[in-house]
Amino acid sequence: MSQALPETIPTTLFAERADAVAAAARELSALGWTPATSSNFSMRVDADHAAITISGRDKGRLGRDDIMLVDMQGKAVGTDARPSAETELHTQVYRRWPQMNAVLHTHSRTQSVASRLFAKAGMVRLQGWELQKAITGYTTHESVLQIPVFPNTQHMPELVARVDAWLDAGKPLHAYLIDGHGIYTWGRDMAETRRHLEALEFLLGCELDLRRLSA
Repeated sequence: MSQALPETIPTTLFAERADAVAAAARELSALGWTPATSSNFSMRVDADHAAITISGRDKGRLGRDDIMLVDMQGKAVGTDARPSAETELHTQVYRRWPQMNAVLHTHSRTQSVASRLFAKAGMVRLQGWELQKAITGYTTHESVLQIPVFPNTQHMPELVARVDAWLDAGKPLHAYLIDGHGIYTWGRDMAETRRHLEALEFLLGCELDLRRLSA
């Protein structure tokens, strides 16, 4: 893929971010969380740009050439490649939180089923689980961690507006589900984002087990 970078972005910096995104995608694909080329992943490059997966690529086989540069409005920069249709959800995170530097979106079976099960309630309410402490800012199992479930739509500005409305209401947000879809989460670096994603996958699985066993 031909990727022309702005003069302000060193080639080595973009390569570092692209390699990190591709490596995370391959690892998450190996877990079965990115079926049928689904899911998208990104990292901030600088204040005005992010590196993100190109649409339609097999996430289990990603390399540096499968990652492209976009601006903070989600538009391609220096390439004819097409970013994920959900790029605006990534750039929204970077615009709202300058300290956030990675976004991961997956479609595991657990995430997808939980999104349907809790869609009517509009959120998953997590409390009493020790692993909630894996989410930055949570220090006790006694805290309440709310993961909203937003309705699915192919019109990204609608989803962006729902996320903005949640945040503008002063509600904390560390991740969200999309009904019948999957999960989005983020962090200050790739390691923190991976920790959030793995913890939420586990916690959602526990909630599904509780529902099944108590039925």
